[in-house]
Amino acid sequence: MKFSEIIGQQATIDRLIESAKEGRVSHTQLFFGPPGNGKLALALAYAQYLNCHNPSETDSCGHCPACIKTAKLIHPDLHFFYPTTTTKKIKKDPESQLFSDEWRTFVLDGNGYVALNKWYEHLGVENKQGTIFARDATEMIKRLNLKAYEGKYKIVLIWMVEKMHVSAANKLLKLLEEPPQQTLFILISEQSEQLLATIRSRAFQLKIPRIDDQSIASALAQKYNLRLADANPYALMAHGNWIEACRLVENGDEDKEHFYTTQRWMRLCFKNNILELIDFCAEIATIGREKQKTFLAFSLQLFHNSLLTNNGLQTWVRLTGEEAGFTGKFAPYVHHRNLLELTQLMEEGIRQIERNASPQILFMDISLKVSKLLSLKP
Repeated sequence: MKFSEIIGQQATIDRLIESAKEGRVSHTQLFFGPPGNGKLALALAYAQYLNCHNPSETDSCGHCPACIKTAKLIHPDLHFFYPTTTTKKIKKDPESQLFSDEWRTFVLDGNGYVALNKWYEHLGVENKQGTIFARDATEMIKRLNLKAYEGKYKIVLIWMVEKMHVSAANKLLKLLEEPPQQTLFILISEQSEQLLATIRSRAFQLKIPRIDDQSIASALAQKYNLRLADANPYALMAHGNWIEACRLVENGDEDKEHFYTTQRWMRLCFKNNILELIDFCAEIATIGREKQKTFLAFSLQLFHNSLLTNNGLQTWVRLTGEEAGFTGKFAPYVHHRNLLELTQLMEEGIRQIERNASPQILFMDISLKVSKLLSLKP
């Protein structure tokens, strides 16, 4: 992947190129930031630039053998590790190298812009959570004990490093601190606060910001053959997330479904209708865990937008049509006395789903607590 294929992020690209040209390539780097901002795509472009035989001042050449192999994710000095779990194909002892074909297809199809829930869907394991195991760490150490085949750098790219098991992290601590010469670790994270402090302390941390709205709108217009005016609302609602922007264009009906479900849920909680809430929670329990997490994240965004509305910051509310109308009516019930607890409820709900909590019991518990919080006066 070339830097020219990255959507926005010019300041970060310039910084990475400058570090390469000046020979200031930190041996362990942590790329972190919100979902959909192109962290993996940037890492791939950076890896290609570092091992390119004929780099220019601004990009890799894209034509040399190293660039061609990196673009196809088959360069012998580029190693990937990522969360895995048991599947129909791999019934025990999963690890990254067993899913290399699936990984290449997944990343290339998304042109480097990928999401964890989509990876689980690709593997057909939506109701499971992946892990980077100690077995992966052992394989990593084994590979790095070998000399580089043809590249200037041996590059290890660990995607969603926060999913690394503690035993795997502990195995890698010394390697991350003192890797072999010309070895580069690129750690990619969306929740860097979940990383062990000992991992964070060994890495040069590079925060990747959200993609600017203009760059997303231009890229959407080009990809989907839209007028720029038609692409702008999608870019606004995506809030710097390219994956979300594409999803909004391709699956507007699904987003509407989340909106109507959230709207219905909040109304039931407000009325404190126990019988209907029981039926609602039973219904939510039947959808996949990743969809349940998406639904809670959507509700969390509703509280965030309500806070902005209450403080006269409607221009920061990235909603249109019915969603903007409902948020305006709902906003008065979200205030300083309940906002923190409402937010914590949704965040804890997402964590509990990841830990395989019973969804029906979990959603009923959240619903009853939300009912109580919404009844509080400002």
